[in-house]
Amino acid sequence: MDADTRADNPAAVFPSRGKSRWPARLDLLQGATGLLLGLFMWGHMLFVSSILISKDLMWSVTRFFEGYYFFGETYPAIVSIVVATVTLLFIAHAMLALRKFPASYQQYHVLRLHRLQLKHSDTTLWWVQVLTGFALFFLASPHLYQMLIHPAAIGPYGSADRVWSYGWWPLYLALLLCVELHGGIGLYRLALKWGWFETGNPARTRRRLRRAKWGLTAFFLLLGILTLGAYMKIGFEHRDRVGERYAPAEAVQGPGR
Repeated sequence: MDADTRADNPAAVFPSRGKSRWPARLDLLQGATGLLLGLFMWGHMLFVSSILISKDLMWSVTRFFEGYYFFGETYPAIVSIVVATVTLLFIAHAMLALRKFPASYQQYHVLRLHRLQLKHSDTTLWWVQVLTGFALFFLASPHLYQMLIHPAAIGPYGSADRVWSYGWWPLYLALLLCVELHGGIGLYRLALKWGWFETGNPARTRRRLRRAKWGLTAFFLLLGILTLGAYMKIGFEHRDRVGERYAPAEAVQGPGR
């Protein structure tokens, strides 16, 4: 091969090794961890909202996750194991998501211009997801740490005391807003990306998914606000007995009464 041929055909000098598959693999891992965290988020909200029905039901849910109905006694360490697993997923998802964050002011400026020029709702949703994801670094970490080292403090009174008497309610309110927005947008984008609910008409699929996304976000935000309000009310009423453990009505009254 002569010099002219090599100059006109760089691939002849530097043969292609093929594109790396690692970006796709990391993207898949990011989606998988996000999906697991999103489903956990919804399940967690349903469990903690049991306080809206009764203190006894919330106490029973707590004892279920502590293994009481399987082993005959409670093991709060089970909760710590679950929290540790969720924390590892949270860290892995955050590290994978950082790949797509603007890494400099120049990148941020380009993204901002791109968003303003396109005026596309999904681009705006992605930007909201970036902002809420950044906020979750600071909002979710204290909650996870608290649950990890104090698993036995979960219950109708323990949780209510933490919310009201220990002043955690502002953090939980901000956490609720960020989690529901971030998680809902993430699950919506995953469904679009992988075509889980494809109808054969992309525009119609997008409209339906967007409606479902906002419907679920509104539902869980309302449920979360009502739940937080219930814990605040219980905590306020219990403020003079902080630290007292809740005893279900059956235990207080005794069997057969």
